[in-house]
Amino acid sequence: MQSLYAFKGTESDDLAKDQTFLLHSLDSMYDLYLSILALLTELHKKSKSHNEKLQNKLLGSDTDKNPNTRLQDNQLLHIVSENKMLQELVKKRKLNFWDLDFEYVDILFKSIIKSKVYNHYINDPETAFKKDKQFIIDIYSELIAPNDKLYDYFEDKKLTWIDDLPVVNTVLLKVIRKLKLTSPETVLLPDLYKDEDDKEFAKDLLKKTILNNSKFSEEIAIKATNWDAERLASIDGVLLKMALCEFQKFPSIPHKVTINEYLEIAKEYSTPKSSLFINGILDKIVKEYQSKNIHKKTGRGLM
Repeated sequence: MQSLYAFKGTESDDLAKDQTFLLHSLDSMYDLYLSILALLTELHKKSKSHNEKLQNKLLGSDTDKNPNTRLQDNQLLHIVSENKMLQELVKKRKLNFWDLDFEYVDILFKSIIKSKVYNHYINDPETAFKKDKQFIIDIYSELIAPNDKLYDYFEDKKLTWIDDLPVVNTVLLKVIRKLKLTSPETVLLPDLYKDEDDKEFAKDLLKKTILNNSKFSEEIAIKATNWDAERLASIDGVLLKMALCEFQKFPSIPHKVTINEYLEIAKEYSTPKSSLFINGILDKIVKEYQSKNIHKKTGRGLM
């Protein structure tokens, strides 16, 4: 969607540059995922240095001399921090920028140790990997992911990361939930693509949508006579063209799956009325295809 929205060429252009941009954008999403894991590593380091500073206070209290090390000892954070494959990849891709931008680590760390979630965690008498994992899930969901300063920081780092953040957050939490003490290092490093076909689908969807742009625009315009024409030049228009491309050029994808996917994207990125608009147009188009017996789908469970 981002690549198509940014596309300013014509159907006759060489699309190699646009495919390169698409793949680079997808790869950049993986960089965001790795940078967040690097952030968790830095928060773990911060917990250790924080406790050392407390213990080294000249006039420290008994509490300072014996700080709570529950966060420092968190087993899940140890798994992240000690994952050699992860640390090497972060270093290779130059994603550990938290050393220079340490103030964001400080801000997040302070918000964590002042939180009710943290207070409950350090006072819980039960210590187990399950508890450590749930604590990281809770602080990530409630304190790290919604942090406005971190959000602004990622936006300044790379503009596309803001659109990628919801997907990356979902994947990160999914990976953490699956993590076990016995998990191999590779569990923290899921593949960007499910398989080679997955990667090819992304390239084909971009290429075929661009190559049929005029045809799709005309088809949509006929069905959208009662709607504001400006919608066709917005995100809504891009999503409709992508949906038509899947309808016509990808026979194994059910109509229902395509419609549901683009409605969800519209809810996330477009206007409040977008879902209604997109659903109405696509429903008309599907009914027309079925009545004319064209662009038929193949496979099981197809609509």
